[in-house]
Formats: sequence, structure tokens, C-alpha cells
Amino acid sequence: MGPDPFALDPLPGWEVARPRGGTPFDGVDVAGFRDRDARGFDSWVLPQPTVTVVLEFGGDSLAVEQADGTKALGGLAAGMAPGPTRIRGQRVDCVEIRLSPVAAYASLGLSPADREGRVIDLADLWGRHERWLRERLAATPTWEGRFALVSAFLAERVGSGPPVDPEVAAAWRHIVVRRGQVRVNDLAQSCGWSRKRLWSRFGAQIGMTPKRAAMLVRFDRAARGLSAGRDTSETAAACGYADQSHLHRDVRDFAGCTPGALGTAAGSPGAAAGALGATAGELSSKT
Repeated sequence: MGPDPFALDPLPGWEVARPRGGTPFDGVDVAGFRDRDARGFDSWVLPQPTVTVVLEFGGDSLAVEQADGTKALGGLAAGMAPGPTRIRGQRVDCVEIRLSPVAAYASLGLSPADREGRVIDLADLWGRHERWLRERLAATPTWEGRFALVSAFLAERVGSGPPVDPEVAAAWRHIVVRRGQVRVNDLAQSCGWSRKRLWSRFGAQIGMTPKRAAMLVRFDRAARGLSAGRDTSETAAACGYADQSHLHRDVRDFAGCTPGALGTAAGSPGAAAGALGATAGELSSKT
């Protein structure tokens, strides 16, 4: 569908690093973030079409606030729709791993039913290995060395779990390549399954229905457009919404606010944390 014009600018005050040539794993992206100006951040996490793992190694924990209270976490895993979540931090140094739901299903050892609607303490998921990895990241002086550590760690886990059905993986890939602009009924026909079977298997392995997944992928692109300063009408048209009211409903559904409020919040001081997850649409062409 061509290059996506809705690309976020570099984060002011933050050092952002990425491994040269990306990662060797399908559907996995890695980035490093450092709060260079020590401004800290305070941000609400948006739903997005990736599962996000964050490893903080700067010495301070991240304060993760959800409906059941606030937790101080050194490492976390967030599903595509973690529910209302606020994350705050100071002097942050972290590595973020973003996995497509296809890669997450086969790698994290966590079912979508246990993953979605919450933020998980990574120590509960990886045990002592989580602390070991964060300590090694802190002791490594370069991003290149940190990315090598993460790649070696992931090599033991990526693909270690049960694979997603090829039909489900193909349906997900079609949704993200089309940026959520799909006829959901066509997905079942294209994979040779009944609608009921696709809905069941897709939900069990991806974590939501194909229709909801298409809505999320489209919302993610719209959120990046609004965050980049695009106006509501331009964003609605570019992202395939019927009109501005359609966009308004989806933003209210996923973000709990209006499109205007979403764009304003993304550009406000201290909102850089949103980029730790909100730029996840870069995985849209990967499985």
C-alpha cells in the first residue's frame, strides 16, 4: 500500500537507538530508550497491535498504575489491549521489545487470555532470568552490546512455544498489511475456513476477534497521525474511516478520549512514554 506518511518524529529529550539491520526474528522489533534530559515521563498507554515488553535497567522502577492499584516494576509485558494503564518513570534507561501477536503466542509462554487486559510483571513470567538480563543490560556500556544480549536471550525463546495456525497467521498478516481496511467476511473465505472456526481460532491465538483486530490496526495508524499533528478530517480520510464521527467513535472506544485530546496529549511535555508503545505500528508489515 506504499509508505505510511504517518511516521512519528524522534522524541525530544530522548536518545533512541535501534539495532543495525533490525532483528533476525520475524515479527519482533527492539529499541533502546534513554531519558537524556532526565525529564521523566507520565503517560497513558494506548492499545496497539503488538505485545510490548519493557526492560528498565537505569536503576529506577517504572510505576504502573491500573484499576487494581500501582506497582513498581523493573520489567513488564503489556498485551495489545492492557486496559486503562498509566506509566510513570524518572531517569529511564530501557530496552523495549515489540512482538506481533503471532510471535508473542509462540514465544512468551503466555496465552492471550492471560495476557490481554493487564500489564504483567516480567519477573512473574521469566523468573530469575528477568533480573539477570536487566543487570547485564545495566553493566553493558553500549547499545550495540545491549542489543546483542537481548538477541541472544530471545534466540532461546522465539518460536519455543506452539505455533499459530497458518490460517490465523495469514489472516493477521492480511489485516496489518491492509492497515485494518479489510472485509472481515473475506478473511474466512480466503483461508478456507468457516467464519465460526476462524473467529474461534483467531480469538484463542491472537487475543481478539478479526473484526476487533482490524479496528485496532486502523486505530493505531490514526493515533500516530493525530500524534504527528494531522487534523481529524485528514486522519479519518487517510485511515479509511467513513467520516470524522466514525474516527471519533473508535478513538473514544480505544483511548477513552476525543481525537483532539489524543493529539494534544501526545504533544505535551512528559508524554514521551507513549512512544515506548505508541510507535508500534512500525511492525505493520511483519508477522
